[in-house]
Amino acid sequence: MSRPFGVYVHVPFCAHRCDYCAFATYSDRDHLMDEYVDCVIREIEWAKEEGLAPATSVFFGGGTPSRLDAEQLLRILHAIPRTQDCEVTVECNPEDASIERLTAYREGGVNRMSFGVQSTQPAVLADLGRRHGTMAHVEVSQAVHRAGFSTWNMDLIVGSRAETLDDVRATLHDLLGLEFAPPHISCYALTPEPATPLGKDPSRHPDEDETADAYDLVGLTLEEHGYEWEEISNWAKPGHECRHNHVYWDHDDYVGFGSAAHSHQHGRRYWNVRTPDRYIAMVRNGERPLGGEEVLDENTQQFERDSLALRTRRGVAIEAFDSLDEIAHLVRVRDGRVTLAPEGRLLANQVIVRLRSGS
Repeated sequence: MSRPFGVYVHVPFCAHRCDYCAFATYSDRDHLMDEYVDCVIREIEWAKEEGLAPATSVFFGGGTPSRLDAEQLLRILHAIPRTQDCEVTVECNPEDASIERLTAYREGGVNRMSFGVQSTQPAVLADLGRRHGTMAHVEVSQAVHRAGFSTWNMDLIVGSRAETLDDVRATLHDLLGLEFAPPHISCYALTPEPATPLGKDPSRHPDEDETADAYDLVGLTLEEHGYEWEEISNWAKPGHECRHNHVYWDHDDYVGFGSAAHSHQHGRRYWNVRTPDRYIAMVRNGERPLGGEEVLDENTQQFERDSLALRTRRGVAIEAFDSLDEIAHLVRVRDGRVTLAPEGRLLANQVIVRLRSGS
């Protein structure tokens, strides 16, 4: 196995911007798709000339990667040097999950899919501004199976003011009751980002206690059904963990391509310009689309390594803390390592600030 090295490709196009989304995505830039694909490939070629290592994982995120035609996305994928066992993930809207598209992905080298289902309950989907129907999870599951994917993910979001605990139970029942249930499930707490419609409407902001109850219910239910807790927001059946996620969590190196994509190599973090228009203009002009960078000192790198590891079931060595007295109720200690207790997962920041490397 090669040393983990990730490649992230940002696809900034969306059919519709959800009320809670603060990512660098655009619903009025589809006319740039052909040029954008060409420029991403050019950026990859520049990196290859400089010795871009073969990727052990590739992740297409956004935005909505499935806004691109399968042929366009695969042109980018085929430009990326990869190891023989490279994990290749594509995020896909449920409404884009046609058997034709998924089969084209699979035949083109994609071996893992991720779908933003969020909920199966109509009131919750409406409140989140999601456009897929309540039976999308069934259609996605069947299409993924028919296309031949053995590992894939569904995302959930909890915290909508329109969602009750019974809604969360119903969503979990729907997903876990599928004939071909997803072997990896992510669950994120809804966050009201300031510049979003959700963030601007305090009446829609999540209730922290209700969100915590929903998150606890998800974790308990998934673990009862054989999913292992992997990271604060992720559970997977054994053997179905997302390797690309671990590139981030293990503080390994990765390179991002496309507008707003971030990279991390040897303690240097850098990122591309945010808008696809500016990105295309710079690449067309032969300029590197660098938007900014920072070099992390050793103390900062150690703190990032510790804080990321603490979010996972691997945890950190007990020596990473001066004392656990004030956070003993939030952690577990076993074989000299500290991990988050279930009741500490949504309070992880209270544990992270106690890390010796952060002092």
